[in-house]
Amino acid sequence: MRRWWFVSIAGLLLIALLSLDPRGAYSGNNEERCDGRGCPKPEKTLYVFAGDQARVQPDFLAVIDFDEDSHDYGKVVKTVPLPPPGNIGNEPHHCHLSANKEVLACGGLLSLLRGQPGIFFFDVSRPRSPKFLFATSAPQSSITDEFLPLRAGGFLVTQMGSASGGAPGRVAEFDHRLQLVHEWPDNPPQDGFNPHGIDARPELNLLVTSDFILPSSSLNIVPGDTVLRGSIRVWDFADRTIVRTITIPGALGTMDVKLIPGDPLGRGYTAGMFNGVIYLINPGRGTSTPAFNADMVQIIALPKSGDRLIAGLFQAGQLVMLDTTNRAHLKQVSIVSLGVSAGPHFIELTDDEKRLVATDYFLNEDNFGKIHLEGDHKVHVIKVSHDAITLDSRFNLDFNTAFATGPARPHGVAFK
Repeated sequence: MRRWWFVSIAGLLLIALLSLDPRGAYSGNNEERCDGRGCPKPEKTLYVFAGDQARVQPDFLAVIDFDEDSHDYGKVVKTVPLPPPGNIGNEPHHCHLSANKEVLACGGLLSLLRGQPGIFFFDVSRPRSPKFLFATSAPQSSITDEFLPLRAGGFLVTQMGSASGGAPGRVAEFDHRLQLVHEWPDNPPQDGFNPHGIDARPELNLLVTSDFILPSSSLNIVPGDTVLRGSIRVWDFADRTIVRTITIPGALGTMDVKLIPGDPLGRGYTAGMFNGVIYLINPGRGTSTPAFNADMVQIIALPKSGDRLIAGLFQAGQLVMLDTTNRAHLKQVSIVSLGVSAGPHFIELTDDEKRLVATDYFLNEDNFGKIHLEGDHKVHVIKVSHDAITLDSRFNLDFNTAFATGPARPHGVAFK
């Protein structure tokens, strides 16, 4: 009995130690399990960060009834406009809740073009009554993309561009008081470091970012074609230093990267947006392997089971679920077609992984840029099971008609 007790305690201590990290990080790929308090409760409020299509009305946070038992399911509850100054033309982009779900962080992709801060924080402690807190920026970087919440509060934020929208970009860190801590790394690579996607396995001391595009090259004032990136940076999570670069020849625009929950090798997936290939990456070995051919893969979601991958196929107007049991040879399990003009881009799984939200808009630089990927401005809910994804026909939200101020472009989402 004494030996059994000792082994049990030792095992529990080992598990506890593996779950810790020296910088207090919160796992970015949702690796939470049901515990003594029960499983995650279904979220009842959906947030969508959106911008006025005409770029004359304030950018805003839309609050949506996300309660499946509500008669107003899918209806707009209210909007929270960004206050002036700097509240128009930010090109609203990705969002993420803090680890305690009390703060919502959102980014403005093109705030730099108007000389405005591009990182926005909202107090969502009262889910249906968000309060705008403040906007800020980082001195060495701009072009805000993705947020990775930290367990102790705050975020790591991918800043795809330098202070002028070129290279190198940075990863900005904000603490639990939402104050800028640092912009990482201290000596960024000079070979096209423009981070967009981000994910972490703190228990493996592993952080990864994906380089996507040289932001300034997408503007009309810069001659030539847009300059696309195809590389993954492997970081020492605790030290916030880049230890390895995985260069992926032919991967045109590696927008996102996700680590496979529970994978003992710390492997993950990325995709070349413009060549349509999903790649298996091995951060430890610094390798990439083509695993599936698709069509304009953008954002990726990996359920906690680790044996499924869901992705939006912008140009095909589809969402696809793939079987990742054979890591290097993915197989299609299920697909949802939204129409060729739909353009699903940003996707996010709920905590219980029973629903996925997709927004049909990527980026349209209108008359000042080279990227024109509009989508149809609709927001969809997809029902998710282990072996199928299906469209929730009850949820019908069109940002072309939902607001008195006119058509809007929906992008980042979060739920509570």
